[in-house]
Amino acid sequence: MRFIGLDLAWSARNKSGGAAIEDEGGRARWLGACEALGDDQEVLAFVKGTVGSEKALVAIDAPLIVPNAEGSRPVDREITRLFARYHAGCYPAYRNRPGSCTRGEGIVGALAQYGIKQDPYVQTRANESRVFEVYPHPATISLFHLETTIQYKPRPERTTAFRRCELLRLRGYLQGLVRAEPALSLPSAIASAELADLGPAALKRHEDLLDAIVCAYIAYYAWYWGPAGYQVYGDTVSGYILVPITAWMRERLKRDAKLSGRSV
Repeated sequence: MRFIGLDLAWSARNKSGGAAIEDEGGRARWLGACEALGDDQEVLAFVKGTVGSEKALVAIDAPLIVPNAEGSRPVDREITRLFARYHAGCYPAYRNRPGSCTRGEGIVGALAQYGIKQDPYVQTRANESRVFEVYPHPATISLFHLETTIQYKPRPERTTAFRRCELLRLRGYLQGLVRAEPALSLPSAIASAELADLGPAALKRHEDLLDAIVCAYIAYYAWYWGPAGYQVYGDTVSGYILVPITAWMRERLKRDAKLSGRSV
């Protein structure tokens, strides 16, 4: 079984990251990655090339169902309600947004022609091909037991040096997955890549690559543990996001809900 992660840029004018792994008895075997995928055809070629004739789960960090012309999807509001205290809220996705946030719908339509259907309800270690939407920020809070998100995303107040340090933090947590269940080992070329001399553009490509790895691991984690290991927020009509939920995260969400008097 193979697991593909895509950090999909909302516009094909920008580069996307891709990563691919497969299961070997509870441990991931590395298949390949690309930090600078271009248009839809390049993205689809990466998926086809790494999936081959095998079954695969494809986890995409981008909106895949966007029926609303304006405002935000109910799932965007729900994720923000639950995870904003960890600085992991959602940007609103709507069809009329400048730059278009509907690119994922076209990717999903093309993947369906290859037998990879959109369905976030992953069954435990099932031999089925699926594609679904994910979001790395709440996933890293859950998987790495963080109090707040790792702040590696570009922001006006964040210097390049600061972002390098935060990307090294993210990479360190990913390296720690070698001791997780299921386990993931980063290739040495990624684990030891030197960031000190990378400028903003190259640093963004490395960020996209690490986000794609997170997405691939989310797919692997959801498949390995099944419904006990993830939560699908939202629905397949108005939009959804699959988030891996560890026992630690489940307890945190229950505690937070109790303190605020709201439901999880």
